[in-house]
Amino acid sequence: MQKSDTRQRTVLVIDDDDTVRDSLCVLLQARDYSVADFASAQDFLARRDSLHGDCLLLDIHMPGMTGIELIKALRERGDSIPAILITGRTDASIQAQAKSVGASALLDKPVATARLFAAIEEAIASAGR
Repeated sequence: MQKSDTRQRTVLVIDDDDTVRDSLCVLLQARDYSVADFASAQDFLARRDSLHGDCLLLDIHMPGMTGIELIKALRERGDSIPAILITGRTDASIQAQAKSVGASALLDKPVATARLFAAIEEAIASAGR
């Protein structure tokens, strides 16, 4: 995919780790994605109604509300935005939970760049966005 195809794509990044969040934002912006970032699921939910986004990229393990809980809350509201979960620790239970909430992908930290961009494009394409 050419870079020009992604110019209007917006990825919403939600991660409580400032370093991870900032790194993801820089990486996405370098590929001409528009990015909005949030330090918590609650911060994101407080602004969701005024945000356009093509895809969520969110951490599973966050204080207050996990990434899986956030996806559940969005689905209950009828929000079908594609969601990619990232985690520093995965196991069969987490994989099952990610699948049960309809996550487009579950990626391990550190996220391989090529896999990240492939997951984003697959998620956006599968949603017809």
